[in-house]
Amino acid sequence: MSFGLTFEKLLLIGLIAVFLIGPDRLPLYSAKLARLIRSMRDMASGAKDRLREEMGPDFDEVEWKKLDPRQYDPRRIVREALTESATAPAQPVSPGSPVKKTPAPTTDTTRSTPAAFDPDAV
Repeated sequence: MSFGLTFEKLLLIGLIAVFLIGPDRLPLYSAKLARLIRSMRDMASGAKDRLREEMGPDFDEVEWKKLDPRQYDPRRIVREALTESATAPAQPVSPGSPVKKTPAPTTDTTRSTPAAFDPDAV
């Protein structure tokens, strides 16, 4: 979760902060920022512990790594889908071998009951 912040951007923000805040107040504000980050980390770990308590032992059994959207790889999914064969592979046909024809399905033209008729459809 870098939010698009690269090292160069963070360095630029730090330099601007040094010039705007000044060297006298910079240690005070950096200590406040450190406390804020520490408290946010403590709140997150507390929420995680509380969730683990309320969910019970089943919470630990869930494979959270598998549900991470960053683990989604469409190439792997397609490769696995293509390698799985639901039917047996087709046998190759050699040149000159006779072609087996399958009979066409037959339809019954004789009916024992007349077709349904709707007088309103006319």
